[in-house]
Amino acid sequence: MKLFLRDQLPLIGFYLLQMLLVPCVYWLSGEDRPMKIVLYGMFLSTVVLLVYLTVRYFHLHPYYRVLQQPQRLVQEPFQSLGNAPVANCLQELMHELERNRQHEMGQLRMHSEQQVVFMNRWVHQMKTPLSIIQLTLEDVDDDKTAGSIQDELDKMRKGLEMVLHSSRLEQFEGDFRVELLSLPEVVRSSVAENRRLFIRRGITPDIQMDNELLVYSDSKWLRFMLTQILTNAVNYSDSKAGKKVMITAYMKEERIVLDIQDQGIGISAEDIQRVFNPYFTGERGRQYHESTGMGLYLVREISARLGNQIELFSKPDEGTLVRFSWMNRK
Repeated sequence: MKLFLRDQLPLIGFYLLQMLLVPCVYWLSGEDRPMKIVLYGMFLSTVVLLVYLTVRYFHLHPYYRVLQQPQRLVQEPFQSLGNAPVANCLQELMHELERNRQHEMGQLRMHSEQQVVFMNRWVHQMKTPLSIIQLTLEDVDDDKTAGSIQDELDKMRKGLEMVLHSSRLEQFEGDFRVELLSLPEVVRSSVAENRRLFIRRGITPDIQMDNELLVYSDSKWLRFMLTQILTNAVNYSDSKAGKKVMITAYMKEERIVLDIQDQGIGISAEDIQRVFNPYFTGERGRQYHESTGMGLYLVREISARLGNQIELFSKPDEGTLVRFSWMNRK
């Protein structure tokens, strides 16, 4: 109603001006007309104006209602705005804009899908030369050289896995299968996959968990998350003798909790709230040029999609604790 009245203010203003001019014209013309007749004419004009405004308001009510709540037009661009010419024009404009938006979204979606397909193919193509290098490495006699090359191969494999999982994240719903998993088996499998990293850095994994712990999750995505956390725990740990990465799992109230605690350099207080942001490496991450800032971001996104919680606690020079937790659905 307020928007309608504001829109009709020029008409009401001109009408009031006209009502002032009519008596003046009668008076200047010198015609002797009773004031009652003049007032009656003004009254009839006012009634006609009010009838017009009432009919106009009910005719344009959907139009003004949408203009006062534009979010409704965005949410329902094809809703009726009435039969007035201006409403029809606005409705046609919104239909055209919505068609263009849908077309652009379709183009972007197709481009995104093509990019994902390209990235997946590229990653799989890169795995072939890596496998050939791995086979060739068996003929290298120098253990030190072979170890150095093996380390770089492991880094390349993990980098390719990160690219592959990043590209699949947008199509996550079609690329996961939830099943009942033995948490200790998945953890030990992830540690075994990264054993060369532990050995190279001189870090010892210390696993303490109940073998009966079961969680509902996707095995592939869960192992990827654990690999990211274990890699961080090892890379940001000092290579001093006796350093460990403690991995413990236990029941806490109605949740199954998995803690991965390192004895590394920790995270500064100003960075701890931002470590899950994409591409954020932080003060500590800049000390290690291999940091991409994507590992923890992917872990958080995957956790949200799989329905488990993730928390991070850390202090500088006191290590970092990453905690996963699942609802106990047994």
